[in-house]
Amino acid sequence: MEALDVLLNRVSQARLQGPAPSAAQRDILFRAALRAPDHGYLRPWRFLCVEGEARQRLGELYAAALLRKNPEAAPEALAKARAMPLRAPLLVVVIAKVQKHPKVPEEEQLLSAGCAAHGILLAAHAQGFGAIWRTGEMAHDRCVAEGLGLAANERIVGFLYLGSVEGERRNAPQLDPVDFVSNW
Repeated sequence: MEALDVLLNRVSQARLQGPAPSAAQRDILFRAALRAPDHGYLRPWRFLCVEGEARQRLGELYAAALLRKNPEAAPEALAKARAMPLRAPLLVVVIAKVQKHPKVPEEEQLLSAGCAAHGILLAAHAQGFGAIWRTGEMAHDRCVAEGLGLAANERIVGFLYLGSVEGERRNAPQLDPVDFVSNW
């Protein structure tokens, strides 16, 4: 796939199924992530792959986080939390490793990790896979962060759901740059 085609036509795909990217295809995903802008060469990111039965364990972690916030959570809400990680065969948890640095503020490090996530999405699209970046309350929940083994200086940037597109592939909406660009 041509680079400009990838950049101009990548769109989130929510309906995903197996197969997930292979080991060789994942290597490309993560190599693309590692090309993110990185002021100071801090490498302020890391990635966790969640697949197979680990998706059920993540669902249980989500349910535990929900119960911690609301001990009287409805069974339907708990079932929904448990099912969230099952929407794709592979999830990649993108984690920002925020470091103290005299020239690189925390915001830049978070943005760099976000760029790494975008690199994964672009590389997935280039290889014919579907993907969607999700955050939501679980991305900001300390119980979830601790359950995933995050250190105190780490933050979840997002959960990338990856797999083969189920059904018809969505097309990117055509936006006009003139609506977003002006001269100063």
